[in-house]
Amino acid sequence: MCQNSCLFSSPSPSVVAVYGTLSDLLSVASSKLGIKATSVYNGKGGLIDDIALIRDDDVLFVCEGEPFIDPQTDSKQPEGLSGFHTDWLTLNVGGRYFTTTRSTLVNKEPDSMLAHMFKDKGVWGNKQDHRGAFLIDRSPEYFEPILNYLRHGQLIVNDGINLLGVLEEARFFGIDSLIEHLEVAIKNSQPPEDHSPISRKEFVRFLLATPTKSELRCQCANLQGVKMLCSNAEGASLKLCNFEDPSGLKANLEGANLKGVDMEGSQMTGINLRVATLKNAKLKNCNLRGATLAGTDLENCDLSGCDLQEANLRGSNVKGAIFEEMLTPLHMSQSVR
Repeated sequence: MCQNSCLFSSPSPSVVAVYGTLSDLLSVASSKLGIKATSVYNGKGGLIDDIALIRDDDVLFVCEGEPFIDPQTDSKQPEGLSGFHTDWLTLNVGGRYFTTTRSTLVNKEPDSMLAHMFKDKGVWGNKQDHRGAFLIDRSPEYFEPILNYLRHGQLIVNDGINLLGVLEEARFFGIDSLIEHLEVAIKNSQPPEDHSPISRKEFVRFLLATPTKSELRCQCANLQGVKMLCSNAEGASLKLCNFEDPSGLKANLEGANLKGVDMEGSQMTGINLRVATLKNAKLKNCNLRGATLAGTDLENCDLSGCDLQEANLRGSNVKGAIFEEMLTPLHMSQSVR
């Protein structure tokens, strides 16, 4: 006896006569529907493994091996969402191909440039190459970590890839959550600043190796008891330096060339600057109590606000020097000329 059954399979259903074996039915369904039928389900999703289970006018669903999906229910998805998560795309980024899904590019960062480019088909007007891949003129090395981040939400960057390059790509595509991760990663990758003090020996070695025309900055340096006899530190910046040694060892810069040096605010109690050249130097607000400045060239030197109590300025050249707002009065016995 023949039985009639309606076999549903995209794009349209067919009605066939059911007879023989299940294999015969699958063969007929394959021929009618243009597919390679491997299994048959009833209207409730039950797998048919014997043709005797089929009744007149049963609605059957033929599949090619994929899990059962009721097309009547599946077809009721909101417009524009059908097939959304299985819409595969190939991107040509700077000559390198990446294959991914539309949902990967859209779901995690819906406000990003990539989401706007691929959310709706054809709206952005993306250009495609001869293979149908969407062309994106960016660096593939920096794009790969971004694509992987959109896939699984983790920032993973291979060795040799500059994080700054990935950060710029993330900013370009508007991947805001990734930008925060990258900024933290870049900050953590920087070596810690070394604020440990250098020894007097290291400083003198550095000073001697510096060309006379080069600018030297030693702001806030600790130069306790340093010995720099006849050294050349012309034009150096030595602001807020500490030359005082608690043990009583006095810094010695006798005969040093300190033309134009900036030593503003430095602590130099008892320092030896005998016959040193400090022409046009800035010694404003320095502590020079008990300093030896005998024979020192202080022409046009700014000594405003300095403490020169008990300092020895005998034989020094103070032509044009500024002694305003002194903390202690300067006695004539301290300076001859």
